[in-house]
Amino acid sequence: WLLYLITDRHLTGQRSLPEALAEALQGGIRAIQLREKDLSPRALLALAADVRALTTAFRAVMLINDRLDVVLAVGADGVHLRTDSLPTRIVRSVLGPEKLIGVSTHSIEEVRRAADEGADFVTFGPVFETPSKMRYGSPVGVGALAEACRHSGVPVYALGGITRDRIAAVVDAGAWGVAVISEVMSSGDIQSAARSCVAAVRASKVSRAVDPS
Repeated sequence: WLLYLITDRHLTGQRSLPEALAEALQGGIRAIQLREKDLSPRALLALAADVRALTTAFRAVMLINDRLDVVLAVGADGVHLRTDSLPTRIVRSVLGPEKLIGVSTHSIEEVRRAADEGADFVTFGPVFETPSKMRYGSPVGVGALAEACRHSGVPVYALGGITRDRIAAVVDAGAWGVAVISEVMSSGDIQSAARSCVAAVRASKVSRAVDPS
């Protein structure tokens, strides 16, 4: 997949998260990370079961943020780890070879470590300024993203302040795809926003393939 949607139910207005995600899936999203860190374990499990039903219906990938127990309980496709989560190699020993493991990274060193320990892909950022990633410091910028992509042995998804208009720049820098939150989740028309972003990533990938310089 080229576009990785990270959830935030606080951005969806009057729509429930499953309703919002159904629109995103109808718009072409095929990978979702359920990231609702403020929910209790029981509430998260119930929500994850609903989201899993949706992703199964649309043949989309579903990862759970950090919670291995919820991954196993609902049969999700994998887990997305924070930089301070359990080491990737340990998580791999628990989940086995079939599950996907994504890792959030913020430096080239973290990108290399995630790849060396068996991650399937990483997100890297924040590339641009964004409220959701302020605790990670100043934006790293497109230059740092390009350097991270050059040193990564696994696909890199640009994260942080990604809008449709910025997709071409991060793909040109070498990103395999993009991870988005508010660009889709806070849209008044989630289906159209998702479709527009998916189209932008595909067009940028084609353009880079034609002119890799």
